[in-house]
Amino acid sequence: MSAPGFAHEALVYRDPSSFVDGAAVFVRDGLLAGESVFAVLPPHPAKLLREALGARAEEVHFLDVVEIGRNPARLIPAVRAQLAEADGRGVRGIGESAWLGRTADEFAEVALHEALINLAFADAANLTLRCAFDADVPPSVMATARRTHPCLLGGAHVPGAYDPEYALDLFTTPLPDPGEVSDMVHFCLDDLPELRDLVAVRARQFGLPRGRALDLTLATNEMVTNSICHGGERGTLRLWTEGESLVCEITDSGHITDPMVGRVAPLPSVQGGRGVWLANQLCDLVRIRSTPATGTMVRLHVRR
Repeated sequence: MSAPGFAHEALVYRDPSSFVDGAAVFVRDGLLAGESVFAVLPPHPAKLLREALGARAEEVHFLDVVEIGRNPARLIPAVRAQLAEADGRGVRGIGESAWLGRTADEFAEVALHEALINLAFADAANLTLRCAFDADVPPSVMATARRTHPCLLGGAHVPGAYDPEYALDLFTTPLPDPGEVSDMVHFCLDDLPELRDLVAVRARQFGLPRGRALDLTLATNEMVTNSICHGGERGTLRLWTEGESLVCEITDSGHITDPMVGRVAPLPSVQGGRGVWLANQLCDLVRIRSTPATGTMVRLHVRR
């Protein structure tokens, strides 16, 4: 869903030179037009772009996507920040959120992020985003790139592939069941202290550093509190490991209607709405799915 003044493009590249060709011209055009230009890239593509731009690289706001975008839910707020700082100028951004080496769960959340961009900025004026995709990403990632970008550059175009409702489809599709689960607890308000203790113990056993264990415990506390307040006053917590991540899942009977939940900074004057936002800042990955029939599922991933 694109509105006048907003463009969302996908750039498919096959080697470093084709990335530079597609990224550097895009950035230079923005600078020549007097736009505010930013790049949210992994370190190596960022280095290539800086070298191609030469002295003009100093005019571009570079952000490390591996640092701020490990959890893709933090990327839309980063774009909003660029819009706020542009002081009315046009804004142009080049990014790569689906870098090679991401896990399957991360790629799935990148797909949701790319779909949500079309909702988040549908009414934005003078915003152009170009999302880079290495041609070697898994085929499922390339398929979602076609479904989430009205304009595809450098890849095989599939007529009718773009789907403006894709974000809602993804948000309401249940997550796959994990393999072996180490803990499962049904909880209500009185169980909060015990749940925090359980998560802290499992985090320590998994080898999370003390600070990251505290992050997961705090994020879990926020999500369990949400379940008690908005999800029928009870829910279920499960814990398991996936590779280098400890995963904490909270499910309840509540229904979240806004797929942008946790991607809009809470206003100081408005009560509520801070729990999911905080979890997104603390965790390496947050996955949320919700339907009236199945309720809400939140998965918190923290890497060791």
